Amino acid sequence: MPYGDGVHGEPVERVGAERVAFGVLGPVTAGSGEGPLALKGPRHRAVLARLIVARRRVVPVSRLVDDLWTDPPSGAVGALQTFVAALRRVLEPDRPPRTPARLLVTEGPGYALRAEPDAVDAWRFEAAVATTATLPAPDALPRLDEALDLWRGPAYAEFAQEDWSRGERSRLTELRLQAVERRAETRLALGRPADAVPDLDAHVSDHPWREDAWRLLALALYRQGRQGDALGVLRRARTVLAEQLGTDPGPRLRRLESDILAQDPGLDPLAEPATAAARLWTTATAAYDRTVAAGARARLESTVGLIRDLAVTGGGGLRAARDHRLGAISAAEEFGDPELTARVIGAYDVPAIWTRSDDPDLARQVVDAAERTLAALPGGGAQDAARCRLLATIALEMRGTRSRRGPQAAREAVGTARDLDDPALLAFALNGQFMQSFTRAGLAGRRDGIGAELIALSARHGLVTYEVLGRLIRLQARSALGDFAAADAHAAAADRLAERHELPLVAVFTEWYGALRSAASGDRRRAEDAYRAAAVRLDGSGMPGLERGLLPLALLCLRLARHAPSASASASAGVDAAEPGADLTEDWGPYRPWVEPLALLASGRRAEARAALRALPEPPRDLLYEAVCCLEARAAAALGDRAALRRAHTRLAPAAGELAGAGSGLLTLGPVDVWLAHPQVARR
Repeated sequence: MPYGDGVHGEPVERVGAERVAFGVLGPVTAGSGEGPLALKGPRHRAVLARLIVARRRVVPVSRLVDDLWTDPPSGAVGALQTFVAALRRVLEPDRPPRTPARLLVTEGPGYALRAEPDAVDAWRFEAAVATTATLPAPDALPRLDEALDLWRGPAYAEFAQEDWSRGERSRLTELRLQAVERRAETRLALGRPADAVPDLDAHVSDHPWREDAWRLLALALYRQGRQGDALGVLRRARTVLAEQLGTDPGPRLRRLESDILAQDPGLDPLAEPATAAARLWTTATAAYDRTVAAGARARLESTVGLIRDLAVTGGGGLRAARDHRLGAISAAEEFGDPELTARVIGAYDVPAIWTRSDDPDLARQVVDAAERTLAALPGGGAQDAARCRLLATIALEMRGTRSRRGPQAAREAVGTARDLDDPALLAFALNGQFMQSFTRAGLAGRRDGIGAELIALSARHGLVTYEVLGRLIRLQARSALGDFAAADAHAAAADRLAERHELPLVAVFTEWYGALRSAASGDRRRAEDAYRAAAVRLDGSGMPGLERGLLPLALLCLRLARHAPSASASASAGVDAAEPGADLTEDWGPYRPWVEPLALLASGRRAEARAALRALPEPPRDLLYEAVCCLEARAAAALGDRAALRRAHTRLAPAAGELAGAGSGLLTLGPVDVWLAHPQVARR
């Protein structure tokens, strides 16, 4: 999620150093990253809930008084002001005295809660459900699951009897019922009727007037081969509708009953090729479940194959793969068989393009397990392939670190794979070598060679996912080298392969590349629009290591590219720190340390900016190494800090002639040479 975890897992609204999340899908709550906030009493929660119902609009004091009291006392306005003041202290505890509130604001005749759209669970629920209308079923299902998981009880639960909540509660409740039915329909479209039945059964019991729910339940039962049960559901629907509503079933229910009695082929998803595959999956997995013992090693290895395939689907699939991967490794280690553990660890050969881990803690644990298994494997050449996969795994999972072990493991893996003449093994090892090719700036040419070898190898041996990886690597490398014609060709080839082989994550990178192309051409407005559109696609992709902080960083780089330190800047004047600045209330993710000096400069806090500049860590060895070095150079130039400028020059010099940051395939700060041209570094 873009804003970190708040209470009930909700994103949170920035308030000073904290963000606040609001929950109304159940009892009304507020919370920050540190836990729930103490809302004093029912009147305080009522004020907060009433303002959330208004959806950022101003609610006049007179309306609030009427809504809070059936018969307002003489001191109602004063009491309301006391409630608001108490809420402000809870929601913005770090706000200095006598400064205006930024979240619960006074405006005109009343008050408004200026929460962002993703800070209220109900608003996020609506947005998520709306997006599923245009998504294919595999992408829509996890979004619907996430949206429905936000519900903790009836909306605005403790204010169910209030007139001011009634319309909003009814609207949200209806939307939830529609979402439940849409999820069931999506499961049916994916050939998963057994998954749909339990929820639908409970749904029709709680809401017997919803004819579409009855229809979906009967259809799900029929597609499980339970024709009698399906007809029984339709008979029950007829009885319930007649007794409770005094009406007969509508035309869709009547038509479904006739089609079931006639065993109409149109009801059977097997009539379509895709759903025939779904039936085959259901049959085969049921047979596997019956014949392979629950604790069998074969079952564990099959599970790892499923986890690997799940990862390339992106979104919820990628998150689920990460969640289950360590469990599979732990289960393998319990057998005490290092060869089995090596196969389980090494089977997760999912091509990776981004050099920052989505889950650093998981990566460390995988590396530790791989190292233990390497040490435990028996000697001799019979285990060379297993060792190679473990080494490639170590190289991949140690991405972005400064340990020598990562590059060493990558070299050993590639050498072993070449000796074994195993194309799939070599592709896996080359992926590890790519991840460890960021030991300094200016290595785009080396990565271009890795990408070219991957493309040629994969095309010869049908390794589609690695051919896509090679295309994306070359897209990045050619962008760094300013060869956008070649980068365009690789982007187009990657998109064609992704469409043909159902690889949805590829479009995330090619769309961001399109935004980079606009930025590199100097079309700032078009680039900004493209970045914002690309960020929407990135949301929910399951790649927090890529997502966090990327959009604000790309927009900042877009502005900075026009204001790089130049040879005309004097040593005393530095660079105009007021343009451009950076807002620290945004979520900068891992890039915050390099943004902070610029933000402090923009607010005139030069001493603090100088301290932040001097406290900067070594830049991570990843695709944005040159970009953060340029941010450091920008702040150093503005502050006239010669030591920091020389340090930035030393780091950037190997990339002379390249485009700063463009090797990411996502953003750029313009030519590295411009950033090297400041007189204080040119005279060193």
